Amino acid sequence: MTSFFTRYNITVIYNAVIRRVNTISGNLTTLERIHQAAKAEFLEKGYKDASLRNIVKSVGMTTGAFYGYYKSKEELFEVLVGEHYEYILNRFKEAQQEFANLPLHRQPEVMSEVSGLCMYDMLRYAYAHLEECKLILCCSEGTKFSGLIDEMVEIEAAATHAYQEVLQELGRPSPQIDPALEHILITGMFHTFFELVIHEMPLQNAENYVKEMRAFYTAGWMKIMGQ
Repeated sequence: MTSFFTRYNITVIYNAVIRRVNTISGNLTTLERIHQAAKAEFLEKGYKDASLRNIVKSVGMTTGAFYGYYKSKEELFEVLVGEHYEYILNRFKEAQQEFANLPLHRQPEVMSEVSGLCMYDMLRYAYAHLEECKLILCCSEGTKFSGLIDEMVEIEAAATHAYQEVLQELGRPSPQIDPALEHILITGMFHTFFELVIHEMPLQNAENYVKEMRAFYTAGWMKIMGQ
């Protein structure tokens, strides 16, 4: 995923983490200091280039002592980002399932509302866990977490096909969408959304941008679907 995203403002985040580590490290447990040092190292260099040696050195411990906490750099990265990756992905899945469970005749009426609530929830969660979400979006190449957008694209494509079947049932048939075009449009939608997080737009501005994005993409999809 890293190849799709700029490292814009990562240095600012890195420096902020370092300052925070230096300010409060005396009050942290060893485990907490490992996590803070790891965030700083991963944000600066990304997972692939991050040095476990640098992490343990900044904490003031030996590599052997580190292995008493984690067995690998990979496990450490997963501890930092795993729950946040799962939240975003599961919140998106829940929204899709909630929509699919609605009576068919209601789906066209509430599609924008359901998707909008999901996007706002994901946005606010990402802003509440900004460092961790930036690790996923910008620094996770070489881990299983680099595929977040790819997974979301697959889910959205399947939901789009299911919705086309609903339209057919309602007597509002939708033309078949070219698979390559569909993939490009859905992928672009998610990249656009997560750019708000990567560039740290002020939250109020980001929420307004999401509103405009929803209007843009909804109108476009309705046109493509012949609705």
